[in-house]
Amino acid sequence: MKKALLYGIISSLFFAATFVLNSSMNLSGGYWMWSASLRYFFMLIILFTILWKSKRLHLVFEEIKRAKGSWLLYSTIGFGLFYAPLTFASNYGESWLVAGCWQLTILAGILLTPLFGKKFPRRSFGFSCIIIVGVFLIQYEQASVVSRKDILMSILPILVAAFAYPFGNRKMMEVTDGRLTTLERVFGMTLMSMPFWIVLSGFAVVNSGLPSGNQVFQSLIVAIFSGVIATILFFKATELVKHNPSQLAIIEATQSGEVLFSVLGEVLLLAGAAPGPIGWIGLGIIILGMIFSAL
Repeated sequence: MKKALLYGIISSLFFAATFVLNSSMNLSGGYWMWSASLRYFFMLIILFTILWKSKRLHLVFEEIKRAKGSWLLYSTIGFGLFYAPLTFASNYGESWLVAGCWQLTILAGILLTPLFGKKFPRRSFGFSCIIIVGVFLIQYEQASVVSRKDILMSILPILVAAFAYPFGNRKMMEVTDGRLTTLERVFGMTLMSMPFWIVLSGFAVVNSGLPSGNQVFQSLIVAIFSGVIATILFFKATELVKHNPSQLAIIEATQSGEVLFSVLGEVLLLAGAAPGPIGWIGLGIIILGMIFSAL
């Protein structure tokens, strides 16, 4: 459990790069569809290279052949319906705001537990509700400076992403049943989500043309930090505790660390607006909820 907890916290640091760099790309005029698609294109190349050198690609392809439909469906949900809405939401708020609202995925993961034949973790649910209070407070503060439409345009996509990510991850753990390593499973999901990203990039070409060199470079950094390092660490952490719903909920709660790291990144690197008094209280409550759920 200690190893899984450490993996979860470290992954939250690298995941924070997603929110900060997406905010940076938005500020420089980068189109959100390219920010989303490029991350997974680069992930595919990087992971393919790693597995090709280890001569284990054939294991992934054999596993995909076992259940092509399941791989396509749950990879599209777990990666496509997770990252595209999350990137879209970054158009409507600071990186720390998106990261804070993203913590709804902790509650989503708990609510999904009965779907996988596991006992509902009531204790973890109670502490996760504390996190929801924090999310409400940062949205309440934001409501004083932005329109209701912008708030909905940020929170609704995040809600979709919050349920899609843990659902897709857990379903693929069921499908592979321990026959693949975490790295191999992430590569397989990246590969099988490609139809979604190809279609999205097609829309991006029509709507905004080709991406700038700066957006391509920043997307590469996101792919390495968040798409490869953070995703593998987080998936490894959930793999270690997948048979214990309470511990799984705790590991998913470590992602609240993204909030603090995103605030630091937004303020120090992008000279962005820091949270106001209510926002700080909300962020503090989110982090406390994470800590309590891990005790």
